[in-house]
Amino acid sequence: MRGLGLIGLVLALVIAGLVAKKQMTSMASSSRPAVPGVAAPAGEAPVNAQQVQRQVKEALDAATKARQMPDDN
Repeated sequence: MRGLGLIGLVLALVIAGLVAKKQMTSMASSSRPAVPGVAAPAGEAPVNAQQVQRQVKEALDAATKARQMPDDN
């Protein structure tokens, strides 16, 4: 009985490992931009941190402008 539990545990770990590996390889080969609504740099693999920060700030600013509500006056 213990052997079946151990086999089941090992099988579950193998399946989880294969799924994680598949997701990591698909994320690495994905060509989507890091920030929605911002175009990815063409042909540039490394993106510097300042550019990413600027893109995130622009995306957050756009999102907050879209969500602003009129004052209750």
